[in-house]
Amino acid sequence: MAQDHNLAIFRGRLKFKSNVSKIWGVFTLLSIITIVEVFLGITKPAFLTEHHLFALKYLNWIFLGLTLVKAYYITWDFMHMRDEKMGLRRSVVWTAIFLISYLLFILLVEGDYVFEVYKNGYVKFDF
Repeated sequence: MAQDHNLAIFRGRLKFKSNVSKIWGVFTLLSIITIVEVFLGITKPAFLTEHHLFALKYLNWIFLGLTLVKAYYITWDFMHMRDEKMGLRRSVVWTAIFLISYLLFILLVEGDYVFEVYKNGYVKFDF
């Protein structure tokens, strides 16, 4: 029995006629996002590196956001999560969101601690 595949991205705003054209469409989207990331990484605009939000520069927040968009489309289209049952999709997505959030929390808290230790001139602890 043949299964009908969803041939749309952007919540149905952009529709394709075949699986091959959809793969090329998603590939183009991911390539554009990667090109934007590389361009921002090379140029590092001053207005994005001067300001901070939660101990990260705006440029880093942009990189995090674009990376999450790429991870979503890779998982959703190339790993065929859009064709799976709701329970499996939720278990994969919720687990990833929890682990990514936890990792970001640990990196921000520990990174800020290490920054404060070096800023205050401590080299090592005396146990």
